[in-house]
Amino acid sequence: MNEALTTNAPGSTAPPRQDELRVSRIDLLRRGFPLIFLLILIVVFTIMSPRFLSLENLSSVFDEGTVLLVTALGMTFIIMAGSIDISVGAIVAVSALVAALTVNTLGVLAIIPAVAVGALCGCFNGLLLALGKVPSFIATLGTMVVYRGLVLYFTRGAPVSIDNDGFLNVYSGITFGIPNSVMIGLALAAVAWAIVNFTVFGREVRAIGGGERVSILTGISVARVKILMYVLLGALCGVAGLLQGARTMAATSQLGLGLELDAIAAVVVGGTPLTGGLGSIIGTMLGVLIITLLSSGMNMGGVDPYLQNIIKGVVLITAVFINIDRKKIGIIK
Repeated sequence: MNEALTTNAPGSTAPPRQDELRVSRIDLLRRGFPLIFLLILIVVFTIMSPRFLSLENLSSVFDEGTVLLVTALGMTFIIMAGSIDISVGAIVAVSALVAALTVNTLGVLAIIPAVAVGALCGCFNGLLLALGKVPSFIATLGTMVVYRGLVLYFTRGAPVSIDNDGFLNVYSGITFGIPNSVMIGLALAAVAWAIVNFTVFGREVRAIGGGERVSILTGISVARVKILMYVLLGALCGVAGLLQGARTMAATSQLGLGLELDAIAAVVVGGTPLTGGLGSIIGTMLGVLIITLLSSGMNMGGVDPYLQNIIKGVVLITAVFINIDRKKIGIIK
């Protein structure tokens, strides 16, 4: 009995117990999963197709992944707080439509109404969640239908072309061999990283995800933080819509379809658990790279298109299984 007490004493130099070693290994696996999986993908797809690591293909991958990156940056804040948003693809479509309708009048400055409309859509989502007390999944499921319906109503299913040369040169052009969209995405990632790591808002988002009731007791205005994080996501969706519209040179009713699933997958694969409380912008960037390289590699390797979605689903399930914090969930339903 005394030996047991001595072994568990705070100042004891006894080796760690088996359960402690198991927990530390799991934490290491969670932290290293995105990088390990990324390296595995690179090796496998390089063997399948020698052109996979070519400069041309990598440039195309980064350009294609920018819209997903910008959207996933905002989704990181939402999932860190323990919420979800499945309306992001529809917000991207609405923002692209606004940009297309205003580009001939505003040119490059069409980014202003696009981001403003995206932020407004995000604000509405946040109000439903924070003040209306509607669960985030249900709230954003409803607004997804509304926003997508608005795009269909105004376009009547026909694409709205974007043919302003100045606009296209700024948002889809290339500078020093690097796509402008990639530079915009990296700049926004740097800002998001700074917000998460060096601002009160970033700490409050993590605190809410770690325990909302405790956050309320510590004086955090949970409603304010939730509204702000949805506004931030909406604004980033506005930028994503602008970039996607510039890339396709048109706004369509199908634009952004399925983007919400890829954004959630990128954040989760990057190590941010759906249970909230933890999150990393660097991890999200790795997650976006994994999702984008996965699609590109399977296409170059000749993988059956009908099989690709199954593989993506398996990757997402694996990431959730590894990253979920089961200690925070009393009962799994």
